Amino acid sequence: MQILGIDVGGSGIKGAPVDTETGQLVAERVRIKTPKNAEPEPMAQIVKQIAGFFNWNGPIGIGFPAPIKGGVAMMAANVSPKWIGLNADDLFTQVTGCDCTMINDADAAGLAEIKFGAGRGQPGTVIMVTLGTGIGSAIFYQGILLPNTEFGHAQLNGMDAEQYASDAARQREDLSWKKYAKRLDLYLKMMERLFWPNLFIVGGGISKESEKYLPLLTLDTPIVPAQLRNQAGIIGAALAARKDK
Repeated sequence: MQILGIDVGGSGIKGAPVDTETGQLVAERVRIKTPKNAEPEPMAQIVKQIAGFFNWNGPIGIGFPAPIKGGVAMMAANVSPKWIGLNADDLFTQVTGCDCTMINDADAAGLAEIKFGAGRGQPGTVIMVTLGTGIGSAIFYQGILLPNTEFGHAQLNGMDAEQYASDAARQREDLSWKKYAKRLDLYLKMMERLFWPNLFIVGGGISKESEKYLPLLTLDTPIVPAQLRNQAGIIGAALAARKDK
């Protein structure tokens, strides 16, 4: 079954049709810069533009940077506060004319990695952490998702963890990989003490440079880069839109 997967981020909105049986993108992904202020209507128009690029009229899965309950965005850390309390599912469905299904973006990436990537067949508790504009988290036990965790907003050194240890923080403060690894280590050790996971998976664009910082971490828990890299959010969003799942 093919479903259009959309990954909404603080800096870009990416999409491609996905074969949900194999986890493969069936066309090259399209990326459009997230509009200034990241408000609902302009972002919905970009999703419509991506759907139009593929001449798409089937189901669409959308990974979005907020907890999603019944299609409603419950908070807005890296997008406009106008999303809070808005039924994003209805908005995207109305604008695109397609049946849209919403899911938290980190949960989407985690679903993809659990089914097709680094988390496939892993026992016990697996934690996916996405490092980008913020920090996303997805927690699985025996392959089952606990949705809408927001551990990027856990307090660390008196601030939200994502203000301290996201990839955006690394770039903003021009941190060396060694200094950044110390911050990420502190964050992941906190998660380790809270959940005692069997595996950490690191995703987001920074995962493609994992050899520069993962070996510097001092965790007891095994940690690996996401295998699906920047495609995980697109693939997982498509999986979330499957009605037979």
